[in-house]
Amino acid sequence: MALAPIVLGASLSAIPSRPAPAEFVYDLSSRLIAITTAFAGTQVLLYGAAPASGGAIAVVVRGPTRDTTVRRKSRVGPIWLNTSSLAFRAVPSFYAVATSEPLDELAGPNTLARHELGAERLRLVPVEAEGLAADEIERFRSALIRTRQRNGLFSAEPGTVSFLGDALFRTRIVFPANVPPGDYQVQVLQLADGEVTGAQTSTLEIAKMGIEADLFDFSLHRPALYALASIVLAVTAGWTANALFRRP
Repeated sequence: MALAPIVLGASLSAIPSRPAPAEFVYDLSSRLIAITTAFAGTQVLLYGAAPASGGAIAVVVRGPTRDTTVRRKSRVGPIWLNTSSLAFRAVPSFYAVATSEPLDELAGPNTLARHELGAERLRLVPVEAEGLAADEIERFRSALIRTRQRNGLFSAEPGTVSFLGDALFRTRIVFPANVPPGDYQVQVLQLADGEVTGAQTSTLEIAKMGIEADLFDFSLHRPALYALASIVLAVTAGWTANALFRRP
């Protein structure tokens, strides 16, 4: 019987501790962004409150994922042609990050990589990459990130989470005019001593509305008719302009 307390104590010590619940609250100024014919990009305010001793805050926004192919062009004689390509699985169509501290001060390399804090730490998995060396895959991966950053769809540098006083924090999420529609994941992390101590996730919807939505639906469900209508419209517009501006 004397052994029972010892065995019980050992079994309790072997149970891993669960992370503490997030000690903060936050919300978005809007959870629906409407893409219309006049849409030129927008911003959404994220704001919240955390205890003064709660540590740092990081915000990560990811757009809907889809397989993406990166193509490399090479000069063949007098012209440039696509000579090689590599597809990546489930690439975010949009990625943005904002932090209250510089990334290299926020956490260690393992924590940053685990939570994909920074575009260069996104886990982009290649599809059918047999025969390609690791450095070759990395060049395709880097090209994909650079292209998304150039188009404003990936953060080139982390945004800033600002604290107002001891508890309130806020940041602005910028969405460019070419942002794709879909459901976006907004994740807020709380960090202390280089580790994530709490996390909350919500969604934000970006949707085409009005004539934009009708045209988008038409192009998806009747692509042949949409292409034909586009050609007819372009020819008609060209003929009309030529007729109007033709010199007598």
